Amino acid sequence: MHEADKPAPHSATEQDADTPFNQHPSGGWGSLRGVARIFGKVEGGTVAAKILSQLNKPGGVMCSSCAWAKPAKPATFEFCENGAKATLWELDANRAGAAFFNQHSVTELKTWTDHQLGRAGRLSEPLRYDPQTDRYQPVDWDTAFAEIGQELAALEPKQAVFYASGHAGLEASYLYALFARAMGHQNLPQSSNMCHETTSVNLKSFIGTPVGTCTLEDFDHCDTIFFFGQNTGSNSPRFLHVLKAAVERGCRIVTFNPVRESGLIEFVDPQNIAQMTIGRPTQISEKYYQVRPGGDVAVLAGLMKCVLAAEEAAPGEVIDHEFIAQHTKDYEELKAALKAATWAELETHSGLTRAMIEEAADIYLSAKNAIGIYGMGLTQHVNGWLNLGMFCNLLMMRGNIGRLGAGISPVRGHSNVQGQRTVGVGEKSAHMPADKLRELFGIDPPTEEGMNAVHACEGILDGRVKAMISLGGNLLRALPDRERMEAAWPTMRLTVHIATKPNRSLLCPGEVSYILPCLGRTDIDLQGGQRQAVSIEDTFSHIYGSIGSAEPPSDSVLSEVAIVARMAKATLPANPKLRWDDWIANYDLIRDLIEATFPEDFADFNARLTQPGGFYRGNPARDRVWKTESGKAQFTAPPTLSALGQAPEGERQMTLITLRSNDQFNTTVYGYSDRLRGLEGDRGIVLINRGEIARLGLHEGQKVTLRCAVNDGVDRAVSGLTVTPYDLPPGTIAGYYPELNPLVPLGYHEKNSQTPAYKGTPVEVIA
Repeated sequence: MHEADKPAPHSATEQDADTPFNQHPSGGWGSLRGVARIFGKVEGGTVAAKILSQLNKPGGVMCSSCAWAKPAKPATFEFCENGAKATLWELDANRAGAAFFNQHSVTELKTWTDHQLGRAGRLSEPLRYDPQTDRYQPVDWDTAFAEIGQELAALEPKQAVFYASGHAGLEASYLYALFARAMGHQNLPQSSNMCHETTSVNLKSFIGTPVGTCTLEDFDHCDTIFFFGQNTGSNSPRFLHVLKAAVERGCRIVTFNPVRESGLIEFVDPQNIAQMTIGRPTQISEKYYQVRPGGDVAVLAGLMKCVLAAEEAAPGEVIDHEFIAQHTKDYEELKAALKAATWAELETHSGLTRAMIEEAADIYLSAKNAIGIYGMGLTQHVNGWLNLGMFCNLLMMRGNIGRLGAGISPVRGHSNVQGQRTVGVGEKSAHMPADKLRELFGIDPPTEEGMNAVHACEGILDGRVKAMISLGGNLLRALPDRERMEAAWPTMRLTVHIATKPNRSLLCPGEVSYILPCLGRTDIDLQGGQRQAVSIEDTFSHIYGSIGSAEPPSDSVLSEVAIVARMAKATLPANPKLRWDDWIANYDLIRDLIEATFPEDFADFNARLTQPGGFYRGNPARDRVWKTESGKAQFTAPPTLSALGQAPEGERQMTLITLRSNDQFNTTVYGYSDRLRGLEGDRGIVLINRGEIARLGLHEGQKVTLRCAVNDGVDRAVSGLTVTPYDLPPGTIAGYYPELNPLVPLGYHEKNSQTPAYKGTPVEVIA
């Protein structure tokens, strides 16, 4: 090969200037322009401005976007670009009622993009699908509830699945979980099944808690923060203010991610006039390493080898032996596995050099207090459990769990996804105490474990699941193996969508199908002549009240609490202890039930509902109380050095990671600007580095097909993708979620939690 034709080398630490990237800091004027672009499309700007001014503040609306904390002393504008987009998207003046659905058949709407469906406006009246006309047609609420109740009552309980997104507040979520168990099943999959269920299942095994151990206060006292697989700039931008403050007081930040995400590179505070005009951006990450997908296990093993080497050089000064002896189990097994791992193996799996890992380790070793942050880049792997176990190992070696300024912290991507689990939305009996349900409601709850999202999908494919109730969300669009699932969805007898806007899940109706429009978090919820508040939980286990102040889209829209309660009342036999009507009229009564069911977490719930900064429900691991089987924190010896379930084989196979754009929240696509990656326009692209484009004999702008390389007898492919050069590690390609979800098999998931392996699926590139 001629020297000029050789693939360009990839740098794991420096930006490739010849491929697209965001050439400006995150935040700053770009963030303000992003908000202004959406704000300009909203009618009734005065109400929108009022809501934004009170967003994430006591007495205001709690943002329906990410789950970042709401500080006790909020900034003047306590919202970010994506939070503003989510809020303004909900305040849409367009209406999607009977007239809209009369104009557009379901078959036609299937040709619309996700963005076009969302722009149709707020759902404004209950609708029932008519297969004869292929249209949703109006139905009154009483009829809808009566028919839904009749359909559910005719099923065996385990044939029904109750799905919940992170949208609904704690009050509706609690009633939903109660409804399912009173009906006789625990089929309560939730949006966390698609993202952080790896945390909920495995972190509990390692340190005895299903959630992170940090609070906002810890970031005032940490000396270093290590990031793995989390895109702060797009997914939790208000976090950047905390990181900026930490860096300015001397905290050192190290990031490992296959993609160079600008939010963790540089940041300009949009609320700081001096920095916006004459100041310089704040450098967030001191070191940024582009690890290969699945290579986090090897990186973490290398960091721990460095810790062991430092301890050998200075015995008793590096490792927290007292913590290990008093609080942990199986440390010697971990040591043996680390010593057996060679640096050549670690470099191969991670894509980083030993020198890179050693310089990162020097930063970790220089810090008294370290926080570990991670996102779905760590959890959405077949061996996501091992990623998480290795991260816990690294922190525990120096006692960095269970003290101020230290800990492990997933950053949740959905406003109340963690809170729904807390109040019982989950497939396990442990999610809602049976003794309390018997005492409070006189019901005998089921003991058979229910279905998570993957199990429910398997049940739909084989015909065991006959009904799907969706409390918010766009489940069908978020699932892996989407083409198979879209084909199977209409085989169900009943589908019910409780939603604020049209989405693609509504377009695969079952034999009997309803759309039930619900209030959004920004809407006034008036019950019994009184404005009602709902509550949510953030990523740090703090609880907040939220109260809407916008006029609902129509008089025909009900609250999520009312919809859940009326469905339950129509389905279940009469029970004087199930006071559905009373609970609809006064949400304080529901919060009293939550407190009675979970007294340790929700003491004085109503009294503390509007407490500035929320109230903390506690975390045993933060107090070094380990609710594991052994009663101690668990070290994990790695049986492999890769988080991938299947490594690519042959010259045309690559590892696919799916991404969300800056103009997107989960499956909601606000527009076509991925500003923070320097990408604009078409979402039908595949990102590959320049060297790999040359190696595969491709060229920029060429159309290619991706075919799943998991050999399970099912052919999965997505065609018509445009080759786009981008700075990624060798062997890696990337594209947008949910467009590339059809490439991920339903059975290719994290082994303990069944979280889809969206960040590590082997695919073949076909010209």
